[in-house]
Amino acid sequence: MIDPAKHFTWQDGERTIRFGRGAIADTPGLLGDGFVLLTTARGRAAAPAVADAAAHVLDVRPGFVDEIAAELLAAGLPGGDALLVALGGGRVIDTAKALAAATGRAAGAIPTTLSAAEMTKVHRLPAGVSGVKGVRPRVVVNDPGLCASQPDAELAASAANSLAHAVEAPLTTLGSPVPSLAALEAARLTAAAYRDAPDEPDRDALALAALLSGYGIDGNWYGLSHVCSQTLVRVGGAGHGPSNAVVLPHTTAALRRRFPDGLAALDDACGEPVEVLAARLAARAGASRIRDLGVDEAALEACADAAAGRGELHNTPPPADREELLGIFRAAW
Repeated sequence: MIDPAKHFTWQDGERTIRFGRGAIADTPGLLGDGFVLLTTARGRAAAPAVADAAAHVLDVRPGFVDEIAAELLAAGLPGGDALLVALGGGRVIDTAKALAAATGRAAGAIPTTLSAAEMTKVHRLPAGVSGVKGVRPRVVVNDPGLCASQPDAELAASAANSLAHAVEAPLTTLGSPVPSLAALEAARLTAAAYRDAPDEPDRDALALAALLSGYGIDGNWYGLSHVCSQTLVRVGGAGHGPSNAVVLPHTTAALRRRFPDGLAALDDACGEPVEVLAARLAARAGASRIRDLGVDEAALEACADAAAGRGELHNTPPPADREELLGIFRAAW
């Protein structure tokens, strides 16, 4: 068990990860001079000192990462080969990673949600760019005061996303022991954060859970659940966190049929069936049904078509076919 109140610095290969409440004060020494900041109005307001220290600040608009990154790339990135630092949620961090991949620069990340994008090399590339590898941020500053700073409903949706990482990471065909152990601890922390403090969850525990679940998914990759949630975003137009919240109870049930022992270990870590925890997070997020997210029932067929073509389904075998995927979407609608 890991104490979420403990500060630590983790030197993981090429990247430095700083965790702890108040860690944002360490950013000047970690980021150096001349960095380019990608952020939003919310991010700038949450950490104004970081914006003030940046040589250049770029606003990241709403939308899809590949399109946003392509626009910023076409406009010309300032700062030469300066570090590209993201201060924001998954969209902002993935945009910085996409730009870093396309330009050969390094990236840094200061998360303001539980997306765990700062811990992975998973991201889309700028539209029109191909043939380059994904990038992990070289510097990560996870301060729970920022990472877990969302309002309660949004935080619950983001926690469901983090839990989805923790659920899938130990189950994939690419799984290995250390990322799987990190994922199990992330699941335990998420459950404890809401069980031990139901009115106001333990935000430090949720921030640490996101970091560990991101490490798990970066090492072991993902499968059925993320294919469903990502497709609901891309095709159905739903938000990323709510999409994870709404499908996770149903995709977990499908994964349980495939990996009963793996889900039993996750149940033990959570102290309850994962589906129960996932459903509670979805209800708290106001995302118990797909229809709650503004997705029309007519879009479910297109979602199933798109999801069925995703190769990641083979990571949680047997790969779900279109019929099973459509059944999951309909059950969640």
